Amino acid sequence: MQLALQQEADLPMIRRATFLSAYGEGWALYAEELAKEMGVYEDNPLAEVGYLQAALFRAARLVVDTGIHAKRWSREQAIETMSSIDGSPISSSTTEIERYAVWPGQACSYMVGKLVWLRLREKARTQLGDRFDLRAFHDAGLLSGAVPLTVLEAVIDNHIAARRAA
Repeated sequence: MQLALQQEADLPMIRRATFLSAYGEGWALYAEELAKEMGVYEDNPLAEVGYLQAALFRAARLVVDTGIHAKRWSREQAIETMSSIDGSPISSSTTEIERYAVWPGQACSYMVGKLVWLRLREKARTQLGDRFDLRAFHDAGLLSGAVPLTVLEAVIDNHIAARRAA
């Protein structure tokens, strides 16, 4: 949805085609959280198990991304750690670790993006009170296209100011 909105937005072509991991993947994780908040899994425990498994997989990614690049773990240590956290087979963990090894911080960028989206939503909710509209918040953040997270914060600050002035 985020990419479709970006591609259809009234933005310069380069901005319609840009992908920034922290923004886009952060939105994807944020959207998963929205589904949970909306009660999508309440009557579907198997789907909730899938949601939790995906969250566990991403938690393992955060650990091994940091381990490989900040703690200088060996390939083998990272593979074993990933498998021990999320229960994935060694072959799957190996594929993942080899991908993370060449893209430092990529796994962490997903979670940082999600946390920024959540923080900005709470900021808007707190500052706008009864004027807060979740759909308007999403429009403000998504229709700007993929932007660095600091720019996203400025976009949301402008959104807050405009809603207050209205």
